[in-house]
Amino acid sequence: MKKFYSRKIIINKEQNLIRLDQALSKLSNLTRSQIKILLTNGNIEKNAKIYKNASYKVKEGEEYKLKLPVSNEEKFTAENIPLNIIFEDKDIIIINKEAGMVSHPAPGNYNGTLVNALLHHTKNNLSKVSVSRPGIVHRLDKETSGIMVVAKNNESHLKLADQFKNHSISRKYKAIVWGIPNNQTVEGFIERHRVNRKKMSLNNKKGKYSKTIIKLKESHGNVSLIECTLETGRTHQIRLHMTSINSPVVGDKVYGKNKINQFGKNKATFNKFLILKNHKRHALHAFHLGFNHPKTNKYVEFNTDLPQDMQNLLDLIVKY
Repeated sequence: MKKFYSRKIIINKEQNLIRLDQALSKLSNLTRSQIKILLTNGNIEKNAKIYKNASYKVKEGEEYKLKLPVSNEEKFTAENIPLNIIFEDKDIIIINKEAGMVSHPAPGNYNGTLVNALLHHTKNNLSKVSVSRPGIVHRLDKETSGIMVVAKNNESHLKLADQFKNHSISRKYKAIVWGIPNNQTVEGFIERHRVNRKKMSLNNKKGKYSKTIIKLKESHGNVSLIECTLETGRTHQIRLHMTSINSPVVGDKVYGKNKINQFGKNKATFNKFLILKNHKRHALHAFHLGFNHPKTNKYVEFNTDLPQDMQNLLDLIVKY
């Protein structure tokens, strides 16, 4: 028997007098086609009665109940893996993810992920909006460390997803990069690389718009510590943007290798080059995350210090 979960939607002022399918799509993070399917199947209620009129012009304050199907769960193994938990309540968990941990299972990598650890910690109490990524609202690359928010129920997941979609979440990273970049804003469009499908590419016309605000925090010779504020959150965004301004992230073997090698030919940077060229991962850390709590709607924010490997790297840079 198919399982369902319910989600309540209240029409706000911005959606007043627009079509029902359009309003519910904007407020639920579902497509209009998905909303129409729900209407056709009798899975949307108004005043405790099934409602099917997609073209009805909604009014501010009206309340709708969406009956959403839960997909059959994939069977992932719960594993007793230590987690650095910053905060937890009935709705969310804030994790300080270690570098080297994959966010969720994927082909060829079904164990040892953050999801495996979370399933054990929560006794399977995670959101099920995404069958293949229970609890995961957003991701960090395997080598990127830092703060992630995890959803423990579907309602929280959807509300957090809306904030990510609307770019209303505050996200800041610290990175150790080659060169001394100016305080600046980098923009462009990011799409999948045409040849290497595991990479992304940056251009001025096609793909998803991206924007990063860069602030120089420290400079030591030709190596710097920077702070990046994300105005958008695209795959590999910071790494691509930093390489585009000739200041690749230290340890980035995908986007920065060729330009990093150029520093090895410079006598002024050679000692630092020897120290940094074999850094085990790209030196990127998500240190700040701020958002409206999905249950209370109050703004909350979380911060972490640099992980030890990046702090050690900074100490060596200063020393040499």
